Amino acid sequence: MTYAYKLMDSPVGKLTLVAKGECLAAILWENDKPNRVRLPEMSEANESPILLEAERQLNEYFAGTRDGFDLALDFQGTEFQKKVWHALLTIPFGETRSYSDIAAQIGSVNAVRAVGAANGRNPISIVAPCHRVIGASGELTGFAGGLANKMFLLSLEAGQTSLEAAHAGNPPKQAPSRPRAKPARTAPSPEYGTQATLFGN
Repeated sequence: MTYAYKLMDSPVGKLTLVAKGECLAAILWENDKPNRVRLPEMSEANESPILLEAERQLNEYFAGTRDGFDLALDFQGTEFQKKVWHALLTIPFGETRSYSDIAAQIGSVNAVRAVGAANGRNPISIVAPCHRVIGASGELTGFAGGLANKMFLLSLEAGQTSLEAAHAGNPPKQAPSRPRAKPARTAPSPEYGTQATLFGN
């Protein structure tokens, strides 16, 4: 099946949105390592319906008016990687999980390092929120998009920044009510502390 891409400007740099047929297959960072997500040859498709919809929802997310995504996704990877990536989809907006939390959720408590490796190869950044996975002691660990972007996304979700604030230096405004995405098909994990504790609010 043909892969197609569209470039998108965002507060975290130029993103490459990738479709496989009618599904979103990847969101790549501006300075992504070439082999982090392996993709075949792609053609540019700026009018692709799935890519236009992904761009629209991402713009709403960056503007602080969306806290979940409703997009058809096509993850390409090993069965273990797919388990990890689907677990990412269950992390609620504004919360974080540790690598060991994810390992326990997918029934592989001793596979913390493997979970970290799979998290690092998550092809659909932001939508499958690998930025919400942090170290067990709360530190912000490595991130394909860079730690500054990881902090930006977590701050955005904690209500401490917004698209307007990022560009204009204005104090963040109260976000309007956010459209909810359809619930993930995977069973939700137990509740953990909210991400707000990372920022002391």
